[in-house]
Amino acid sequence: MQVPLIRLQCGVNSYDWGKVGKDSAAAKFAAATPSDEFSIAQDKPYAELWMGTHPSLPSKDLQTKRTLLDLVQDNQALMSPEVNQRYENKLPFLFKVLSINKALSIQAHPNKKLAEKLHAKDPKNYPDDNHKPEMTIAVTPFDGLCGFRPLAEIAHFLANVPTLRWLVGEDAAANFESTVKGKETSDDPSTINANKKALQKLFTALMNASKQGISIATKDLLQQAESEGESFAGSGGPTNTGKELSDLVVRLNGQFPDDIGLFVLFFLNYVTLQPGEAMFLKADDIHAYLSGDIIETMASSDNVVRAGFTPKFKDVSTLTEMLTYSYAPISEQKMDPVDYPYCTLNAASYKSSSGVTLYDPPIEEFSVVRTLLASSGSKATLEPIQGPSIIICTEGSGKISVGPRVEDIKPGYVYFIGATAELVLESESEEPFVTFKAFCELAEKEGNKL
Repeated sequence: MQVPLIRLQCGVNSYDWGKVGKDSAAAKFAAATPSDEFSIAQDKPYAELWMGTHPSLPSKDLQTKRTLLDLVQDNQALMSPEVNQRYENKLPFLFKVLSINKALSIQAHPNKKLAEKLHAKDPKNYPDDNHKPEMTIAVTPFDGLCGFRPLAEIAHFLANVPTLRWLVGEDAAANFESTVKGKETSDDPSTINANKKALQKLFTALMNASKQGISIATKDLLQQAESEGESFAGSGGPTNTGKELSDLVVRLNGQFPDDIGLFVLFFLNYVTLQPGEAMFLKADDIHAYLSGDIIETMASSDNVVRAGFTPKFKDVSTLTEMLTYSYAPISEQKMDPVDYPYCTLNAASYKSSSGVTLYDPPIEEFSVVRTLLASSGSKATLEPIQGPSIIICTEGSGKISVGPRVEDIKPGYVYFIGATAELVLESESEEPFVTFKAFCELAEKEGNKL
């Protein structure tokens, strides 16, 4: 029987949008585990640390070098019968650290049915047949574009950003305005459907703008942003100031000159997250992460449909057809984490205001527990669950134990924890000792027990 506490060696991807060298948390965390295959190059961008069984970058047992997939398939008790049966002896989630220096692509992840279709048709660009709902938890201050803005805000920008109106065309702009006016927040199903169709028509018109048109419009948009400043785009609208948006236009054009993404930002919510804050994105939700270090958890997939802010393959027609066109304030996508009830803190933890927090999205593949032990000697005991977990330390240092096995845990250390194992974390540092644990439990999902 495999010991249910396995230290993992995890790979890091180098993409152009990643933070460079030791500025990248993903790189520093990867380097915390010795490897002949990896050392940090100071001039190279490092974007993503992957923790899981996905074949594109599988994690390995540090001692034996066997892949985590091999281990859980050979020792099925590590995952639980329910998880093995439902997910064909594979880990249901992919756990990541992202270090974002510049904008990721304007993108969405397909639902399960569309993923199967895209993978069968184009396996090069869509490498698996799974969906990819995902959750983002900020480790450092983060900003991004996530989900369509409320319709009144989009109408505001059509009226106050002449280049946006010119790019989509007067017909699409006028149709959108006449359809949604006075009905922007209606809860009538037929009205919502009509609003979504008008939004889809408007957004599709934007995404199919010509390269020459985008180049001309970008020049005028930059001029407007730089000359108007605080009053840019009608002083920005209800949720963002004119200065925020003008700075954002200049910043993003510096990263991706003459890109359609500069105009997409007027359609999407601009969101900022402070450390510990989180948001959830369903499959088919549009987004683009812009900067920061985050913990990201998703269904085990690497499918991305891209359409801007990227030198990679773009699939505009698929993106514009697949989106839900749901529109809402960003507050509806931000999560409300709760205290995690299935743990015990010692006296030192209570005295130091330590805490254990649950992020529980409305899907079965994953949830995340964040443990913050605020002083040396603080200890948290997490009850056994009927499913697998992966844990990473992001700050401080301490001990991690399952049964008689006790190991060190420091920033970048990653462990797999088998099903039915009680987990104990104890701080050995005066600074906060912070860990994130992704897990899957089907029979009785933690924090939502039936």
